[in-house]
Amino acid sequence: MDEKIVVKNLVTRYGNKTILKDISFSVQQGRITAIVGGSGCGKSTLLKHIIGLLKPASGEIWINGKDITKLSEMQLNDFRKSIGVLFQGAALLNSMTIEDNVALPIREHTHLNEATIKIMVKMKLDLVGLSGFGDFYPSQLSGGMKKRAGIARAMALDPEMLFFDEPQAGLDPITSAGLDALILKLRDIFKMTIIVVTHELHSLFTIADTIVMLDKGELIFEGTVEQFKNAQDDRVKRFITRTPEDENYCPEDYFNILTAD
Repeated sequence: MDEKIVVKNLVTRYGNKTILKDISFSVQQGRITAIVGGSGCGKSTLLKHIIGLLKPASGEIWINGKDITKLSEMQLNDFRKSIGVLFQGAALLNSMTIEDNVALPIREHTHLNEATIKIMVKMKLDLVGLSGFGDFYPSQLSGGMKKRAGIARAMALDPEMLFFDEPQAGLDPITSAGLDALILKLRDIFKMTIIVVTHELHSLFTIADTIVMLDKGELIFEGTVEQFKNAQDDRVKRFITRTPEDENYCPEDYFNILTAD
């Protein structure tokens, strides 16, 4: 399978503090890769590098055969038009209707007429299950609906890749499951390459094809869901069982979690 994204020896420093330490992994075309790890491990920082918002201290990020760490700001702007991003809070503009939020990137980056834009926006809202909500404002939507509206906007320019930063944050289990189903739908219908930063275990085991785990800025695991569940690294086991580092985990509890329906 083709590699869509390849991260090589990525290092990030804020002042004298090293945040990411020699990170290397690859993302396959048309698959969902989940980036996981504890708070402060560098997940969101890694995501910001991959979408071109941060420059690393060293290392390479190859996407579609180009090292984006070497691109100019103008070239990066062109690259960003090929991707869609859903940030944690959906980042909708509260002064605009949902329809105008979704239409914004189309108006900014194309010369399409308004009639065509309205058709495209309607299609995106239908895709995410928000048909009929175009005239609503973000403050009138639930948390889950805001996330769906954010996805509609991320899909506005028909991107090749989608990136999600903690998409289930703040959602109840049922709404979160609906969002997982939508992410799988986007992968299957559009054969999209998707990266999801998450710490939600149920979502992780539902949507991920590949898991990448960070711990204190280091990559400690890369593999399939089954390989993740069977990993012998204590840090992976503690993450799955939600066991604090200074407490002993129970192997029986660990087995029960992995075999639960």
